[in-house]
Amino acid sequence: MSRTASPSAGVPYGLARVCRLWGVPRSTVYHRRRSALAPIEPRRRGPVGPCEDDALVERIRGVLEASPFHGEGYRKVWARLRYQGVRTSKERVRRLMREHGLQAPHRMGLPRGPRAHEGTIVTDAPDVMWGTDMTTTVTLREGTVNVFVCVDHCGSDCVGLHAAKSGNRFEALDPVHQGMREHFGSLGEGVASGLKLRHDHGSAYLSDDFQGELAWLGIESSPSFVRAPEGNGVAERFIRTLKENLLWVRTFETAEELRLALLEFKRLYNENWLIERHGWRTPAQVRAEKLGLLERAA
Repeated sequence: MSRTASPSAGVPYGLARVCRLWGVPRSTVYHRRRSALAPIEPRRRGPVGPCEDDALVERIRGVLEASPFHGEGYRKVWARLRYQGVRTSKERVRRLMREHGLQAPHRMGLPRGPRAHEGTIVTDAPDVMWGTDMTTTVTLREGTVNVFVCVDHCGSDCVGLHAAKSGNRFEALDPVHQGMREHFGSLGEGVASGLKLRHDHGSAYLSDDFQGELAWLGIESSPSFVRAPEGNGVAERFIRTLKENLLWVRTFETAEELRLALLEFKRLYNENWLIERHGWRTPAQVRAEKLGLLERAA
């Protein structure tokens, strides 16, 4: 009817006029027209990109198999593809990983109220603030073993890792001492003046011996808020990476075997893990660049 020409004017009546007289919405007419056509398989709009979806999925699988880490998400896969010369969008990588069951598993958080910590804990330069924390794992011969970490808040590089049966204050100091020897040259009175150490309210970290050692080294103690793990988020995030890529995927006979594996993981992580907030560079690259800028500024 809308295409019928008016006898007097000689022009079609038009769909808008016909629908208005009949009291029918135009959207209903358009919907019934589309329903009468053959169904169209949904697909991504726009150009396909450097390769077809099937070829890109194989590329993604290759990246996941070659990566030394477990549970890397679509953003890190996208970054590693760019290093290989394959330029595509992050959303396309995300869609393909979702459709083919390649996404990293994750847990949904619970609803929370207002946070005690609303600021930032990252720093602009290395060796301004370190974060330390402890977790546990199980060995076949010696049972539960404590794992201590120490991470720099600038580039998220691991400065110390240690494993021991005991979780006392002296074992908790070991990763801090590792970082002191590597980045400050030695252990001495006041040698780390200007450095802060973020830690929680565990008994080992609040003990007189631990706090006294920090004061002797010149390190300022910086405890996080009670029941607010975000304040120690750099160390907490590193522990998640450590669990997903070492503690949960390998078994160890003794604490000594675990300790040696931790030292190797420290090297692997610092040289290969990609940090999104630093433009997908590794912690070692970020530290080298930041220290180079400080030297030139001096």
